[in-house]
Amino acid sequence: MSAIPRKPVSVIGAALDLGQSRRGVDMGPSAIRYAGLEDRLQQLGFEVSDRGNVATAIPERTALLDTRARYLPEILETCGRIADLVEEAASESTPLVLGGDHSVALGTLAGLRRALGVPGGVIWVDAHGDLNTPETSPTGNVHGMPLAAAAGLAGGRFGHASLPLPAVDPRRVAIIGARSLDPAEQALVRSAGLRVFTMSEIDRIGIERAMQEALGRVAGPGFVHLSLDLDVLDPEVAPGVGTPVRGGLTYREAHLALELVAESQLVGSFELVEVNPILDRANTTAELAVDLVASALGKTIL
Repeated sequence: MSAIPRKPVSVIGAALDLGQSRRGVDMGPSAIRYAGLEDRLQQLGFEVSDRGNVATAIPERTALLDTRARYLPEILETCGRIADLVEEAASESTPLVLGGDHSVALGTLAGLRRALGVPGGVIWVDAHGDLNTPETSPTGNVHGMPLAAAAGLAGGRFGHASLPLPAVDPRRVAIIGARSLDPAEQALVRSAGLRVFTMSEIDRIGIERAMQEALGRVAGPGFVHLSLDLDVLDPEVAPGVGTPVRGGLTYREAHLALELVAESQLVGSFELVEVNPILDRANTTAELAVDLVASALGKTIL
């Protein structure tokens, strides 16, 4: 049942909700901690260090200057702080970032790029592609842009001294569970050669084959990161998310996907995002997040 830890786990909270329009994901890190994250990891044999939450602006006290990339300057500042902590943690531990909306991933990936010196690979487990840009986004919400930005495909507006881009190699990106892609995202997938395992494809080939192919895709020099948006699961399983889309992964499909991640021993950092306690039922989604990260770090039935 317990895993032999390669490194301690460093928990980094990123209570950022500037990247999307629905309030509540700023409470996600607290909900996940409250669901017993530290105890669960300690039961698996991991030493856990919680580095608290990074400072971030809040919408009520922040002027909105650009509707094409809402609150982007403040998001980049927060992501710079996340990158600082991730870079520091990566040298001695396994970083585990708790969001917040998915724009926090730009900070995580940039911090890993700083720590390892080269762009890495990422398994992006999400109902959405997060591949919009300020020019293509239908909402201007930055949580729909971080993967494009991290891959250096979102233009110069994401430039920031603390965020070296590209942080990931587009050829080492695998998106798992997508079922809602905007037309511009579809075009970017084709032009950049990104690998997307849609729910339709997973229905046909199964989650095991999809994950094995994804792991082969992202392997390589530098780092391999897993970014898990809880909306990848069907809303019946994970109700407490900001942008639910019907037809997602089942409970067992999600666990098998992360068990395969643990078996591969390829992934050295993790992220849990978009848990919204306001929309949840009795902290069900945060508890599921804890269960899933335990599977990703080696929990087994026998």
